[in-house]
Amino acid sequence: MKKYNNRIVLLYVLAAASPLAFGVWMVLLNNFVVEVAHFNGEHIGFLQSIREIPGLLSFTVVFWLLLFKQQVATYLFLILLGVGVFLTGLFPSTIGLYITTIVMSFGFHYGEVLYSSLSLQWLKKSEAPAILGKQISLRAFISIFVMLLIFLLIKVYHLEYKYIYMIFGGLSIALVLFAWIFFDQFENFEIQEKKLFLRKKYWLYYLLTFLAGARRQIFIVFAAFLLVEKFGFSIDKMIIIYLVNKIISMISAPIVGKLVTRFGEKLSLRIEYISLMIIFSLYGIVKDPNIAILLFIFDHILFSMAIALKTYFQKIADPKDITATAGVSFAINHIAAVFLPAILGLLWLKSYSLVFFIGTFIALLSFVLTFFMPNKLPKHSIQ
Repeated sequence: MKKYNNRIVLLYVLAAASPLAFGVWMVLLNNFVVEVAHFNGEHIGFLQSIREIPGLLSFTVVFWLLLFKQQVATYLFLILLGVGVFLTGLFPSTIGLYITTIVMSFGFHYGEVLYSSLSLQWLKKSEAPAILGKQISLRAFISIFVMLLIFLLIKVYHLEYKYIYMIFGGLSIALVLFAWIFFDQFENFEIQEKKLFLRKKYWLYYLLTFLAGARRQIFIVFAAFLLVEKFGFSIDKMIIIYLVNKIISMISAPIVGKLVTRFGEKLSLRIEYISLMIIFSLYGIVKDPNIAILLFIFDHILFSMAIALKTYFQKIADPKDITATAGVSFAINHIAAVFLPAILGLLWLKSYSLVFFIGTFIALLSFVLTFFMPNKLPKHSIQ
């Protein structure tokens, strides 16, 4: 059987598999655990903490490369993600959901680390920002498709949650199996390190990654909560806002990728951090709900700028370090997910504005750190 021999097309196929499964898990989660599993606040809090454990452990992904080639390991963990989502609706008990969440989360986090690493290894440095932008755009499109189809299946066909989980989990598994069967096995250009390490020369990348994880938590946990608690947005309005965000991301991400290529990582990151300082400061004082919506949308657009941090690392890294460092940096990014929401949640009770002003300080610190980046980064291919 003749197989496809195109690495970039394979990356696009795999980019679609993750949001196809994880997207439905996220969209249905809150309603499913309340309506079917009868969760309370304690249960959902513990479940979300469990979900972050594989993110913290993602640095151990390098050990799987002792057993499998990286491309095969990527397939296996993305299949595990699909299996976890497929099983979610079949075990609507507290213990059942904790177990399926762990399965799903290991598949998602380890699959993301390996996929991100393959992207940085397989893409030329000159083309990486543009193609990474297109990947984000594709994922946004898949997320829109998932949300619209879920709405149709529930509102029109009144399908039970468990069948929706099974449909999308099964589709994700099928897509990965298609990639496994119909695409060639590609050799990496550099043999990857299969041990854990922290390299002094990557200190700036580690620190910016940690701060990016902290910023992400403020957006995910508190920006949306601001819209609901302070401005009283209903679930229907929030779904519309999320849909708008995904549509804008689908359009803007490729443009962001091209801008990173044109202006370089250093200037791109500075633009991102200055924009974040403005947005977080305005979050802290906003009184108009329409302005709050605009801030939420602009904040979401800036997530595409994560391309610049990835390609900055691609340009400074030894090619053999990419997979191990991708796992370590993914774990670093998730450190904030463990402690920051709890600490800022307590602070929120005193003053929600302070939470966002801390976000402003994080953006300011990130901006200052860009002055330690070299003015010129190599532009040649890693191949």
